[in-house]
Amino acid sequence: MELLTRLADFWPHAVAALTLLLAGLTSAHAILHKRDTRATVLWIGFICLLPLLGPVLYLLLGINRVRRKAQSLRGAAARVQVPAPPDTIVSRVLPRQVDHLEHLADAIGRIVQRPLLPGNTVEPLVNGDAAYPAMLAAIHQAAKTIVLSTYIFDNDRNGRRFVEALGAAVARGVQVRVLIDAAGARYSVPSILAALHHARVPVGRFLPTMAPTRMMSMNLRNHRKIMVVDGRTGFAGGMNLREGNLVAQNPRHPVRDLHFRIMGPVVAQLQESFANDWLFATGESLAGPDWFPPLDPQGAVLVRSIPDGPDEDFEKLRWTILAALSCARDSVTIVTPYFLPDPTLVASLNLAALRGLRVRILLPEHSNIRFVDWASHALWWQLLERGCEIWLSPPPFDHSKIMLLDGYWSLIGSGNWDTRSLRLNFEFDLECYSADLAASLESIVQSKFQTARQVFQEEMDRRAIAIKLRDGVTRLLSPFL
Repeated sequence: MELLTRLADFWPHAVAALTLLLAGLTSAHAILHKRDTRATVLWIGFICLLPLLGPVLYLLLGINRVRRKAQSLRGAAARVQVPAPPDTIVSRVLPRQVDHLEHLADAIGRIVQRPLLPGNTVEPLVNGDAAYPAMLAAIHQAAKTIVLSTYIFDNDRNGRRFVEALGAAVARGVQVRVLIDAAGARYSVPSILAALHHARVPVGRFLPTMAPTRMMSMNLRNHRKIMVVDGRTGFAGGMNLREGNLVAQNPRHPVRDLHFRIMGPVVAQLQESFANDWLFATGESLAGPDWFPPLDPQGAVLVRSIPDGPDEDFEKLRWTILAALSCARDSVTIVTPYFLPDPTLVASLNLAALRGLRVRILLPEHSNIRFVDWASHALWWQLLERGCEIWLSPPPFDHSKIMLLDGYWSLIGSGNWDTRSLRLNFEFDLECYSADLAASLESIVQSKFQTARQVFQEEMDRRAIAIKLRDGVTRLLSPFL
């Protein structure tokens, strides 16, 4: 009886001590690891005002396990690295009128830790109507190797054409490797995987999320789109393998998009990125001259790849964009399907406009994700009030991703302007220095602006209060959209 009395007197003190210990440890963790002071103060407030529950919420929701998970997963496999040629001395190759871009090239070099390579061609391919025939022709002409990485590979007529071409390449002795994101593989039912297996095409899935050991990695998606044939001809951009991209054929759900055919020394960087993803997904290392042949100059475009992901490549794309906005002198043009920039990116865009640059942002009138549209609407006023221009392109949905700077620099690839691309997905982009390429892309973009309409602050102010509240509440979820 006396023991029970002592225990009854002791347990409140034990709970109090545990509460103080947890509050102290979690508060210290927030102070040491949170970069945003506001987030730190908010979490410490939760921890102090909600005894026990606050520390538990912080342990569950406040620690960035996404990046830690990606680093542990990717760190389990060695990386493929090919000998890189020396970095280009940019001051020797850039025209005098864009010599300010030397600083941008130097900054991105330090961010990415990859050389900027001369001697490349970068050819825009508009929609699947131009991209898919070029890709299929390259597959049919392949003599030694083919690698293909994509987020979505639909089991439709277009997807089956690719399966047939890849299967024929395997039959004639070409080494083929296909990597599909595990989540993207489920966009069509049944999946294309069975058809690829039937055609004896070696295929890997990137992070299958149904595996019990991989459930924590369900947000870590491989959003890259890369194809390399014989180690010499590359294709990259934002285009998935879907029948909807064949816009000229009037599909049920048309999607406009942009892809690129690339030749020259930078193709080795495309191949290296695929080889690392393949090694991680399957354990097989791709090496040797069949996969990495010597590459001669093919054109005049300076190009560097920018692999981005929640691992050792964390936020490289975001830092690249910030560097570009800080170096721009005349104009910035952005085309993206999803636009949910963080406060730092919003401030950088506004500062560019306040410095006198023309900042144009072209978005779809309606994307394929309604919640993203609502969340995006909620932040437009922050840009419009500082002089940025927002334009909306009419249907069909435009999935293109382009950033143009000062008529010379361009950023192309798979990355969107949202948290998912800039912090969670594995992305692959290319920075290019070329007046001719920039002019070609500007022509493509200008044709989009001709049918687009500009949004003004008055229009956003006239929205009903219920609509503003809906958009504002949805914006709170923007880190997860």
